[in-house]
Amino acid sequence: MKSVMRSLRILEAVAQQQPVTVGELAKHFGLPKSTVQRTLVTLREAGWLRASRGDTTRWEIGARVLAVRPAALQGSSLFAAAREPMMRLRDAVNETIHLSVLDGLQSMVVVDRADCDRAVRTFHQIGDTSPLHATAAGKAVLAHLRAGEVAEVLARGLQGYGEATITDPDLLRAELEQVRRDGYAVNRNQFRVEVCAIAAPILERDGTPLAAVAVSMPDSRFDPDRLPELGRTVAETAAEIIGRRLG
Repeated sequence: MKSVMRSLRILEAVAQQQPVTVGELAKHFGLPKSTVQRTLVTLREAGWLRASRGDTTRWEIGARVLAVRPAALQGSSLFAAAREPMMRLRDAVNETIHLSVLDGLQSMVVVDRADCDRAVRTFHQIGDTSPLHATAAGKAVLAHLRAGEVAEVLARGLQGYGEATITDPDLLRAELEQVRRDGYAVNRNQFRVEVCAIAAPILERDGTPLAAVAVSMPDSRFDPDRLPELGRTVAETAAEIIGRRLG
């Protein structure tokens, strides 16, 4: 049981600090590097962890963790409340709809998807993660976090994913103000080139952001003139999900 608890604590630490080295984890827990290394290797073999793509001396969460969390959420009140409104939104706009939840202050995780029937469409696997500052879903949530939480996200730095990504903290703060005014967030090529989205937040009763629902489409079908209409439609869907979830 002791080894199981140690493995779980190391798994949680990797999730919070990823990508992280053996030495950093050993120092954090006060354990020998050899003990930490054995635990990491065991978790990697089970699919819970993997070597970082950018630096193989560092460790990050593996695909099994990303798959288990969405599966667990499928029985939740959020999943049950969102499914039918998502399908109606998909039918209304004939674009792909994503439901994503906030993963700490690290990222958004896709937990459900309603595909459109277009031959050319956007696609995210269930369990895919994306940054808060460069996606519509992320900005919809980020705009409703507490000031201290937003400051924590900004302090980590804003990675650029392309020319359109906002990497200046002041510009991002200004956009988050706009998101709060409009009730929805927009991403046009900020994370993935040629991919656009409009998203609205799903809030708890006290206003805490839990998730976001998004319409996603290729840039070739993004029409700025339709943005207010699509934004209202997505915001109305989010409001319906909130109402269904909170009863």
